Amino acid sequence: MVLSVKQIAEKIDAAVVGDPSLEISGGGAFEDAGGDQITFASDVRFLKQLSGTGAGAVIIPEEYDGFDANSVKGAFLRSKNPKRDFFRILGLFHPPKTFEKKISPGTCLGKNLILGRDVTISANVTLGDNVCLGSGVVLMPGVYIGDDAVIGDDTVIKPNAVRMERTVVGRRVLIHPGTVVGSDGFGFTPDQDRHEKLVHAGYVQIDDDVEIGACNTIDRGTFGRTWIKNGVKTDNLVHIAHNVVVGANTLVVAQAGIAGSTEIGSNVILAGRAGVSGHLKVGDGSIVGPGAGVLKDVKPNQIVSGFPSMPHKLWLKVGTLIPKLPEMRKRLASLEKKLDQFEKQ
Repeated sequence: MVLSVKQIAEKIDAAVVGDPSLEISGGGAFEDAGGDQITFASDVRFLKQLSGTGAGAVIIPEEYDGFDANSVKGAFLRSKNPKRDFFRILGLFHPPKTFEKKISPGTCLGKNLILGRDVTISANVTLGDNVCLGSGVVLMPGVYIGDDAVIGDDTVIKPNAVRMERTVVGRRVLIHPGTVVGSDGFGFTPDQDRHEKLVHAGYVQIDDDVEIGACNTIDRGTFGRTWIKNGVKTDNLVHIAHNVVVGANTLVVAQAGIAGSTEIGSNVILAGRAGVSGHLKVGDGSIVGPGAGVLKDVKPNQIVSGFPSMPHKLWLKVGTLIPKLPEMRKRLASLEKKLDQFEKQ
């Protein structure tokens, strides 16, 4: 596909500075893009280097004027949101794969299936009994769907992902390879010299417009549901334990873990490797920093970091002190020794 700068500008409602007839055949990184490619610059570091990029066109903030319009070699496109618009254009050059709407040979289909229109069921997919698939659902090779599961319209489940029995998945959900939804939670009770497994009789509910990364594990409720609400996005290698509730539009970054029966609010960010202990509440709009360990409730709109977690500004101070602790210990020991000598005198 080849698009002119003018055509691109019309698609993202951007104003053009420079040559609108320039032809663009793809997108690239700011440092590597060529003369027939488009890129974007949305922060000061890149905006200061506009003259150094080899890209033919650059999407920039609409209010930025730190260049000479008469000396523009290619074209700039003024945008309200350069990053968003760049990736929208990139999607035109790399459209999503289309699937043939059919049930492939080699599938294992259970009893009493309900299938919507234009469903794609690829080879080596297994569906249990009483499964309901909405219209436009795509199940890629190796997917397993357990008994009594429900999958909403236009949901895509990528290879070798597992939905256990009674899982409920909403519309327009994207689940990446290797993810397991509805496995038993980590529940055991001591019984003399061994640990006896607890029955997990609940299920998982995933609402609309959710994206679940690769190799996530989301446990079923012990009773009731583990609930992932509308618009949640999780990175790869995330663990969500039994009966957790994750609020709408929350982001959970790689290797984060949420222990059982914890409630995460809406529009929360759990950064990479953050851990939240069980039976807690993290309030709406909060941010839990990378590697933080949350051991108590977090109020709405707070930023916490460190282990155990504390207000982010306090953690920044603590972090600067930690490398100084060995020297401070030596000085304290020296002062204690001098004080002992003074007391003896």
